[in-house]
Amino acid sequence: MSTLLIHSNKGTPIHFTTESQLTSWLAEYASATQQFVLASRQEGQNVLLIPDLNSGELESVVCIVESLEDQWIAGDLAKQLPKGTYQIAGTNDLIERAAVSYSLGAYKYSAYKKSAPIQAKLALSDEAQFKRVNDTVTGIYLVRDLVNTPAVDMMPQHLAETFIELTEQFGGEFKQLIGDELLEHNYPTIHMVGRASDNKPRLLDLTWGDENAPKLTLVGKGVCFDSGGLDLKPASGMRNMKKDMGGAAHVLGLAHMIMAANLPVRLRVLVPAVENAVSKNAFRPGDVIKTRKGITVEIDNTDAEGRLVLCDALAEAQNEDPELLIDFATLTGACRIALGTELPGFYSTDQEIANEIIAQGLEHQDPVWQLPLFDQYKGLFKSDIADIANCGSTPFGGSITAALYLKEFVEPQTTPWLHFDVMAWNVRHLPGRPVGGEGLGLRATFAYLQKRFAN
Repeated sequence: MSTLLIHSNKGTPIHFTTESQLTSWLAEYASATQQFVLASRQEGQNVLLIPDLNSGELESVVCIVESLEDQWIAGDLAKQLPKGTYQIAGTNDLIERAAVSYSLGAYKYSAYKKSAPIQAKLALSDEAQFKRVNDTVTGIYLVRDLVNTPAVDMMPQHLAETFIELTEQFGGEFKQLIGDELLEHNYPTIHMVGRASDNKPRLLDLTWGDENAPKLTLVGKGVCFDSGGLDLKPASGMRNMKKDMGGAAHVLGLAHMIMAANLPVRLRVLVPAVENAVSKNAFRPGDVIKTRKGITVEIDNTDAEGRLVLCDALAEAQNEDPELLIDFATLTGACRIALGTELPGFYSTDQEIANEIIAQGLEHQDPVWQLPLFDQYKGLFKSDIADIANCGSTPFGGSITAALYLKEFVEPQTTPWLHFDVMAWNVRHLPGRPVGGEGLGLRATFAYLQKRFAN
């Protein structure tokens, strides 16, 4: 990332214009240049390289776009430009939006397969703007890298290494509970879900910031691979389950943004990290577990494991009475059925916060969609032999019943809670958003946190 985005005031200018404004924009150039551009432009070509007709060198770049307000205005541009250094011309708002989309569009996951590097660097002259863009993009790159990494190299111990790297970079404190230590410290559901794997389950715990600052706690689902357990997934459903730690990736990316911006908060990041595997000691349908909070849960389906590891982490998260508690999880297919893969759903126990998150999503073109905590559905996960079951008796409203299950383990009267149910994966290429791991709702959430805590 650092080799692509640079802090400099030199570079070939990139101009953005709409089709209707192209002729008037070209009027600023010599007639020979105008004729060259119009004559050489191919049908459908939207990126025009304008040479200096005297020297033959590239003088400027013109990008023809549908709207100058589009967040993803430069999402495909980095892969279309020749080697060189470029600068975006326009307002500060346009420059920042274009720089973010340019950088995100340049992303490649190349840990296992070499590819030609992108050689079109983007220069930002304003130091503060450069830092904002770089911090945002680096956080989302982190999410993408973590989600894209195959499970063989992204197990609980590997997630722990990422925590350690962030702690070394920004300071703070990191600790973890591993294997049977989880039982010793009363995290029974995290241990239960992860005990069948040779990769021992862990609770990863990072704290950072002034102890007297407002407490902000992030919790992320860290199921590093989900076979479904004894309720085994079909092959098609298991194929991309390396992404089931996408919630953990989201909170790590968001934590990077928070710490890089030095937000005045006391940050805590909790990730229950497990592999939901199949072995002779795997947990079973019909088992009953007593959770950290003391609520007994009957296991209706071992493939509803994310909410099980999250419930112990959420119970722990409130020990310090944080001012705000946010979790991210690749929790339900039901949310994808309702909203598709590109629009993350979220739930909130505080409507004022929810309204602000929605507003920030619209402002930053990182939309999120609020779903209801419809208490009437709580009866759908009742159990005859335990306090509750781990999933609903019907597939209908599956994202809502999962959120209601988690709500049993938070204290909304004292701690406002946000729960994001995300895909963490792009199933199709869009400008700035290649196929693969993705951070969804992060720019909106960070913008809200910055507004709340930094202003």
